[in-house]
Amino acid sequence: MPEKLVGALISGLAVLRYLVAAQAPVGVTRIARDLELNPSTCFNLLKTLVHEGLAVFDEATKTYAVGMGLLALAKGTLEPVSYIAMVRPHLREVAVNHRVTCTLWHVMRGERVVLVDRADNDAAIRVHMSIGQRLPMYIAALGRCMAAHSGLTPSELRARFARLRWEDELTFETYLAEVEEVRKRGYAVDLGRYVKGVTTVSSVVLDALDKPVMAISAVGFGAQMSKARVKALGEDLRHRAAGISAAMAGQSRSRS
Repeated sequence: MPEKLVGALISGLAVLRYLVAAQAPVGVTRIARDLELNPSTCFNLLKTLVHEGLAVFDEATKTYAVGMGLLALAKGTLEPVSYIAMVRPHLREVAVNHRVTCTLWHVMRGERVVLVDRADNDAAIRVHMSIGQRLPMYIAALGRCMAAHSGLTPSELRARFARLRWEDELTFETYLAEVEEVRKRGYAVDLGRYVKGVTTVSSVVLDALDKPVMAISAVGFGAQMSKARVKALGEDLRHRAAGISAAMAGQSRSRS
């Protein structure tokens, strides 16, 4: 035993373990009671965990759940069973079945996303993207998905849209209408707006609080992507994203 234990660290880890073991998002009062912590202390510990990305807070229900930051923290030891390994087979199947490049993007701080995995098809000419590439959170097809689940007001979204750069001109009104379409059909399409000649189809992966944590995007050349092909691809991505979301949340829900 060390000569002196750090009480705040022990309490913080106890709260984190509680969230990991919880079957559903939990409020601060219940956590404090179950762990026999002072409610004010528990609240401050939870706020710190949220700030560090190890927990997430649902403003609507005033509850907390474990965050994706925990996976990132343990990535070196958990890689074989991490979310990347879990999603990789889906990326490969989409790439082969639809003859596209299929990518997995993870949400970062600062409203950005980073490319964490990719699967290619066997076409002689295909779209290539580099692991580690970063993009603004609300750009392209994946950005429309993120915007649909962001909880931002139109004016807040407009401010973020103003900072984006598109190769083909896109008005905010059109963008907003396409974001609304995502809420109805479960996937987004970018027909050469972000990069001319390139079509991107995306669907978002949500955590236990229905907050976006990842996006699966399929990328192909626009001239090769018919409307029927885009629709089939979008529906496939929506179905897979819903399944991954359910697995991550430890639930059997479906948004298909």
